[in-house]
Amino acid sequence: MVIKKFIVVTYDIASDRRRRKISELLEEYGVRVNESVFECFIKSEKVKEMKAKVEKIANKKKDVVLFYFLCSSCMEKIEKLGNTSIEPKIVYMV
Repeated sequence: MVIKKFIVVTYDIASDRRRRKISELLEEYGVRVNESVFECFIKSEKVKEMKAKVEKIANKKKDVVLFYFLCSSCMEKIEKLGNTSIEPKIVYMV
């Protein structure tokens, strides 16, 4: 059985260059839902891969990257306000 995790990744990156690299990387794993926020619905092994790649790019002294792991019960409680056409990737995945 394939187990996927729903992770919200958000970041505050000091350098434009590193910020661009992080956002391009995260686009491979999820959907941008805000300027520096991604929703990722991925397999456990991809989580480790993604975090390792982010760690290589981010500067631990200047940058912050947060990974929020949400359970299925929490996912059901997600509320969206505002005028946006972005839908969470989980809606389309089985």
